[in-house]
Amino acid sequence: MYSLSRTTLTEYLISQRRSHPGATGDFNALVLQVATACKAISRAMAHGALGSVLGETEAAEGQGGSQTPMNVLADRIFHRAIHWSGSLSGMVSAHHEAPIALPGGQQRGKYLLAFDPLDGAANLDVNLSVGSIFSILRAPEPGRDATTADFLQAGCQQVAAGYALYGPATMLVLSVGKGVAGFTFNPMMGEFFLTHPDIRVPPSTREFAINASNSRFWEPPVKRYVEECLAGRSGVRGEDFNMRWINSLVAETHRILSRGGVFLHPRDRKDPARPDQLRLIYECNPIGYLMEQAGGRASTGEYPVLEVAPEALHQRMGFVFGSAEEVARIERYHSEPALAEKHLELPLFKTRGLFLDA
Repeated sequence: MYSLSRTTLTEYLISQRRSHPGATGDFNALVLQVATACKAISRAMAHGALGSVLGETEAAEGQGGSQTPMNVLADRIFHRAIHWSGSLSGMVSAHHEAPIALPGGQQRGKYLLAFDPLDGAANLDVNLSVGSIFSILRAPEPGRDATTADFLQAGCQQVAAGYALYGPATMLVLSVGKGVAGFTFNPMMGEFFLTHPDIRVPPSTREFAINASNSRFWEPPVKRYVEECLAGRSGVRGEDFNMRWINSLVAETHRILSRGGVFLHPRDRKDPARPDQLRLIYECNPIGYLMEQAGGRASTGEYPVLEVAPEALHQRMGFVFGSAEEVARIERYHSEPALAEKHLELPLFKTRGLFLDA
């Protein structure tokens, strides 16, 4: 059951490092520190209500809304595991308005880390899967403290990205730019072991994920796509589709990486002050990077999300990702607004497409 023949995360990173003769080991050290944080969060999560990690507490700094005690703890665990690393020039968290100050008197490295310590925390009280998401970038000027502007890099400039899924088993899914690999945590040995060496997203699917309760706020291309899927065999798609919604980005991503599908979290009119829901740097970019590395597609609905140059640390975007053929279809629907509006014949939906101007 606990086979010693399996590759550990450390061994995997060493094998990847061999293709970079000039590597210093700083990158591997940083990824392993992230993995250490994820192990600690996994152990804390396992106690559930016994560990007093449920319920709500203070609002996130500068982000509004409430957090669970586990959300706060996960953020602190990331800080403790990584902030002292000499590999970093700076790091930012989805829970902090500005870059996190690194300890004084320590060297500054050549990498930047962005992370969402606990995605899907609303699922904690009902014991459903949640996760952590992270992204690693190169520092524009290694050796000094990073500024906010240093983190405003397009997703295609990431050198690594991944997530931890805290479910029946804890998994770390990682890309260092050469495909996507999945590691399962063995709590008896305290190690992540390689269990999914080459994750690939099937190009087509008959499954999609979207929050249908917001359908009245959707733009025409999204409504067109969903209605065609729901029409099943009798509709223009000629196929029966299943609809899913977990309300955990990590869990949705893991399902799509495991068996295909498409995820839609489009810009809508539900809250005019915040038409976009997902954060570009902390959610869209790392998940988009994994999807592209696994042969899938990640989009704003109009064009690849990894091409978007961030304008702010907490900028939000509409986000569509998954099986490449389905994402391409949604992009095509966005480019055909006249057809979409004719299809709907509802005055609520204008011709402006999937993502409105702010």
